[in-house]
Amino acid sequence: MTAEVEATDDRAGYERYVPAPRGAFLRRRTGGDAPPRIARGWRTVARRPRGRGAPLRLESVPCDLCGPTIVEPLAVGEDFEYWTSPDAFLAVRCTTCGLVYLDPRPTVEELDRIYPPEYHAFDFSEERFGLVYKVRERLEARRVLRWAGGLSDDAVILDVGCGDGFHLDLLRRYGRGTWTVQGVEPDARAASAARARGLVVHDTVLADADIDPGSVDLAFLIQTIEHVPSPVELLQQVHDVLAPGGRLVVVTDNVGSPDFRIFRSRHWGGYHFPRHWHLYDRTTLAATAEAGGLEVESIGTVVSPVNWVYSLRNMLVDLRAPEWAIRPLSLEGSVALAAGTVLDSAFQLAGRGALLRGVFRRPGS
Repeated sequence: MTAEVEATDDRAGYERYVPAPRGAFLRRRTGGDAPPRIARGWRTVARRPRGRGAPLRLESVPCDLCGPTIVEPLAVGEDFEYWTSPDAFLAVRCTTCGLVYLDPRPTVEELDRIYPPEYHAFDFSEERFGLVYKVRERLEARRVLRWAGGLSDDAVILDVGCGDGFHLDLLRRYGRGTWTVQGVEPDARAASAARARGLVVHDTVLADADIDPGSVDLAFLIQTIEHVPSPVELLQQVHDVLAPGGRLVVVTDNVGSPDFRIFRSRHWGGYHFPRHWHLYDRTTLAATAEAGGLEVESIGTVVSPVNWVYSLRNMLVDLRAPEWAIRPLSLEGSVALAAGTVLDSAFQLAGRGALLRGVFRRPGS
């Protein structure tokens, strides 16, 4: 990758990269010197930071699979959704294994700040999201029940990173009444919202949850693995609570998708700067599961319009487009989400949906 250093951020401890604009070679040959305003999604002109408050405390981290390694820069972006800080963030790819991750990233002491009270996963309700909630409820109920196929009547199901309990509530309402469903959610605000639904939720991390080893038949990590400091450690913990032969279903953003390829240099919705700390393709997700002691049963993709919608939204926000153009591109924008669903369904036919879905198993019978 050809890159030029735009500026050095002494606070963050890293350099901000901008890829050489398209046509740069031609301009050198012809004597032209006026770069385009936007080059492949990267900012090419300096602008005043738009985020709130003081810069975040950031820390440099190694690759979760390889340890200290050589990385290549992929993207520089900002918190286009919530503007929780004035920082710019760097997504990199490990040149050894291909894992994409945020480096540097916010320290764990900054979690309350980067997940503000209005964060969508804390209150995904019909009152707030209307038609979008109803459609997603129906689609997600079908998915989780399909993934729960073959479980016994007395099965124990665990949702790790359950947020406000959306998926647990679906399992309780549409699944077998004899199942035991419970969640783990370290954010007290989200855990409180889940308990308000009448759900059993441990408001801590999995390592500290009161869950007996080998007691879980099916575990979910639905849009969770990308948020945690070490996915390998988390999967090792999931391995320990699963019964022999128990399954884990992981759903996460797909860096092998067309939306990533188009928007990867700055605006891709899957970056979710600065909250997504690890991002996967099929190869790195399988390697992470195996490092956690799990066997790979299958890895495929599922349809999701969200990254298509938010990639466009991030680009318009970055360009300071008018509010009327940005507003429909959100989790409340039913028309945009419907269009994104149709588009991603076409790519899903080729096995390139916006999300990865991995099914893994603890060895044993």
